[in-house]
Amino acid sequence: MNRLVSGCMAVALAWSLPLTVHAATLDIGIYGEPASLDAARVTGAVYDNDVLGDLFEGLVTLAPDGDYQPGVATDWSVSDDGLTWTFDLRDDARWSDGEPVTADDFVLAFQRALDPSIASIYANLLYPLENAAAINRGEAELDTLGVHAASDHQLEVTLEQPTPYLPTLMAHIIAAPVPSHLVGEYGNDWTQLSHIATNGAFMPSRWVSHDHIEAVKNPQFHDADSVTLDGVNYHLVENLNTGLSRFRSGDLDVMRDFDASRYQWLMDNLSDAVHLHNQLSTYYYALNNREGHPTSDVRVREALNLALRRDIIVDKVLQGAANATSALVPEGISHYEAQTMPGVDGDIDARMERARTLLKEAGYGPEHPLNLRLRFNSRDDHRRIAVAAAAMWKPLGINIEMVNAEANVHYAEIARGDFDIARASWVADFDDASNFLSILASGNTKNYSGYQSAEFDELLAQATAQADPDKRRELLEQAERQALGDYALAPIYADAARNLVNPDMTGWEDNAINRHLSRWISINP
Repeated sequence: MNRLVSGCMAVALAWSLPLTVHAATLDIGIYGEPASLDAARVTGAVYDNDVLGDLFEGLVTLAPDGDYQPGVATDWSVSDDGLTWTFDLRDDARWSDGEPVTADDFVLAFQRALDPSIASIYANLLYPLENAAAINRGEAELDTLGVHAASDHQLEVTLEQPTPYLPTLMAHIIAAPVPSHLVGEYGNDWTQLSHIATNGAFMPSRWVSHDHIEAVKNPQFHDADSVTLDGVNYHLVENLNTGLSRFRSGDLDVMRDFDASRYQWLMDNLSDAVHLHNQLSTYYYALNNREGHPTSDVRVREALNLALRRDIIVDKVLQGAANATSALVPEGISHYEAQTMPGVDGDIDARMERARTLLKEAGYGPEHPLNLRLRFNSRDDHRRIAVAAAAMWKPLGINIEMVNAEANVHYAEIARGDFDIARASWVADFDDASNFLSILASGNTKNYSGYQSAEFDELLAQATAQADPDKRRELLEQAERQALGDYALAPIYADAARNLVNPDMTGWEDNAINRHLSRWISINP
């Protein structure tokens, strides 16, 4: 049994949560706030899904356990060649202003997500669609996209290659519809609270910037009768200790993360509220491969990886609440064998000796010290990991300047390439190795490292075009070995889903993608 699961079991309750009940309003602590309520304009963080996942529903949606089920689409079919999918839309789908949700709303949503002028962080998820990549690169017109409204309630999607996992993509927020009647009237301002309409179980009613977002039940939602909550409040809580205090006081029903270093204390004191679950997620340091940065030298990147003692970070800094890894694709991904970065599992003394040799060959030493800037978003756990990593690199003569900022600023800066080393993570959008590996593809906006490898890109392209699942797996594994051999980044640990959940709630189920729609939750009196 994996220790992340077994460690959560059989600990006696030593402290009871207050039985504070917030009527039928769910209060959730999230560690950042969305940059927008427009899925095409978010930064790609977990909290984007927390909020927008409640406000919008795509063709496919998620059950409490993370399984995929019909959303706006009642059913779907695929042609014999695997290239054309037909989605039949429910006729009772409505926007919160009462207007019907139509196939045209999905066509517009996909076009906006791929529009190069919008530069959506999630555009690449739609690349399986015919002409999607060309459109996103500015090489084709929006109306050539392989998405067509056959009628108001039927959507046809044409693909570049067979994509068996397409329905799982359709559950992502980037594949949610947009209200074309409002986009036509207000343009990009359609998400202003005075204009917005949503088609999910909830609709936004108030947004106090850098504090909280309020949402109320959407009476037009097709399954509104089964939604027991009157509303959801999303509270910005970047400090995890503050989040814990607010949770203990009953101010929050859910805190969407907790400090891993406090795991044992939490299990000793709040065991019935602690939810630690295996997650398809990797915590890593992006290493800037761009010219002008010392980390553009593969010898420097290898040295940084060799000196990282991932087991120490996991066992001492995170108190065992994660699993050390040197791979980008985590264990547990379907039909995939986990890979390993070469050299990083050997004897630490030998690793440090090789790292010194590499840095000397790269021109660094006492007369020319290596100075690097490490960025991380402002949280105590990220800071502790950064301090530990800097201490591991110090014996090599590497000096680390630490720069921290709140989450949205942090991600904006590293997207611009303003760093040498940067904290990042990737949580699976869907259960497939390509979802992780694609963030290293040339031109991907999530490729923070700026890694470029013709060999890697070609292997991904071959895997995309490969219909045989075993041959496809081999190509994806080969692609990861290429990137790990280039030391494109510095994976640190396979993360876990950490949540604090009021035990008086029902409808919450831990799942591997750590997504939890509020529509399923009830607060028991």
